[in-house]
Amino acid sequence: MRIVIGSDHAGLELKSVAASWISNWGHEVLDAGAYEFDRYDDYPDFAEATAIAIKEDRADRGILLCGSGVGASITANKIPGIRAAMCHDNYSAHQGVEHDDMNVLCLGARIVGIELAKEIISTFIEAKFTGEPRHVRRVAKISAIEEKHK
Repeated sequence: MRIVIGSDHAGLELKSVAASWISNWGHEVLDAGAYEFDRYDDYPDFAEATAIAIKEDRADRGILLCGSGVGASITANKIPGIRAAMCHDNYSAHQGVEHDDMNVLCLGARIVGIELAKEIISTFIEAKFTGEPRHVRRVAKISAIEEKHK
């Protein structure tokens, strides 16, 4: 799987570690920045770059890391076709993919510890959309709402 990963300054350290995990698990990693620590950088820049990589089919899924995960989630969801959610537990990470076809995981680097982050990221990557009719119908409704408000 091709995974794009992005972060602002608050998530930079976790991004580096997470990219190594993902690569070691056999996945291709695309780095959407930040590439160096700059306490004045802004999460919307990296969230947009991450989401665009998925929209342009350069990645299958994305992971965004900022201080809380909230700003990254809000920003990524502005891009059509992106279904981003902040998940700080394993259940949400797999259920979001299985039921909602979530394609971007957002984590708060200041919220979750390193081992929990590793578990959540692994759970997100391993999860598969079920394709059950009720879930397909609901995701189609999300897309229709998105289209209606373009």
